[in-house]
Amino acid sequence: MRAPRERLPTVVKSLGAVSFFNDFASEMVYPLIPALVTRTLGGGAVALGVLDGVAEAAASLAKLAAGWLADRRGWRRAMVVWGYVIATVTRPVMAVAATAWQVIALRATDRLGKGLRNPPRDAVIADATPGAMRGRAFGFHRAMDHAGAVVGPLAATLLLSAVGVSVPGVFVWSVVPGIVAVAVVSWALRREAASGRRAAGSGKREATGSATAGAAEPPATGAGQRFLLALVVGFAFARLPETLLVLRLQDLAVPVVAIPLVWAALHVVRTVASYPGGWLTDRLGPGRSMVSGWLIYAVVITGLGVAGSAVAAIGWFLAFGLVAAATESAERAFVARVGGPVRRGRAFGVYHASVGLAALPGGILFGELYQRSGARTACVASALLALGLCLALLAAPAGALANRRET
Repeated sequence: MRAPRERLPTVVKSLGAVSFFNDFASEMVYPLIPALVTRTLGGGAVALGVLDGVAEAAASLAKLAAGWLADRRGWRRAMVVWGYVIATVTRPVMAVAATAWQVIALRATDRLGKGLRNPPRDAVIADATPGAMRGRAFGFHRAMDHAGAVVGPLAATLLLSAVGVSVPGVFVWSVVPGIVAVAVVSWALRREAASGRRAAGSGKREATGSATAGAAEPPATGAGQRFLLALVVGFAFARLPETLLVLRLQDLAVPVVAIPLVWAALHVVRTVASYPGGWLTDRLGPGRSMVSGWLIYAVVITGLGVAGSAVAAIGWFLAFGLVAAATESAERAFVARVGGPVRRGRAFGVYHASVGLAALPGGILFGELYQRSGARTACVASALLALGLCLALLAAPAGALANRRET
């Protein structure tokens, strides 16, 4: 049966705009963090690996708690708004950091904001969207997120090269789109809450509620689903931190001033491919879509590791954008199905927390491998782990890759 050709709900589009402005702010500074840590503050590859790992692990506890709280009636709006406020306030403070470890602490605080907002935000999107088009809904949201990541680095490049702003100055300017994101999310969720109250008053399901018609949409359970969730967490461990991918570009003589442009180009690929990736998820099922992303990752990360020139490295780095298109919306559609409507916030909390915790040992491991044995060893090891996850599916319980589509 063909998925219905329905329009995306208004709240999904609004939250997409919020993610655009937030990532505009975030990606102004993120590709400059390796330069700030290694060249301004004297840190190394291990510090970069720890930075991503600690930041995600610190956010994991917030994500887990946020998931449980998101299932409480009336909590979601405040959690989402405050999550964006924390990020907007924290990013500019990195400009005055005196050591690499201060940057790590501030980055962790930024990620705490992400941990607070992500589970309730994803639950709002899932609740507002029919099951048969959740892949597209999350694909649209991820596309808007990545579109902001295109504009952000371009704005950073303009500030660095044309205006003459310093690297710390770019961190300060990131507050402007961050404020816009906070304003838009406050308006959008206030509007959605009012709409939900009107719907509840007329006897309809509240789009942003936490306890909805579970009988109409039971959660997906079983050994196959649990096994696939374990593999999703395994992939979070197996991936190289993106800061190390940026460091690889620097090692192959890509100028620091060009890094934001390359980062923007990466997100052009992600923006263009995310919605088709969500569409594919709706047709193939989340499991098959994710596995295709793992295979793409293994090929791309190997290519980046063995690249011998800046041009080759940039090419492989841009191809890395296809991984997000194949995995991000698929993972979220899968988690929305596993949690069902009643425990959806908790399901997203466990998902976000688990992948964040897995990123810490992965970041430390690959940072050490990169620093001690070189980029090629770290990249090949990561690729082998990703291939191992694909092979593990040969022993998966029935249903792990089933093309079960929601209605």
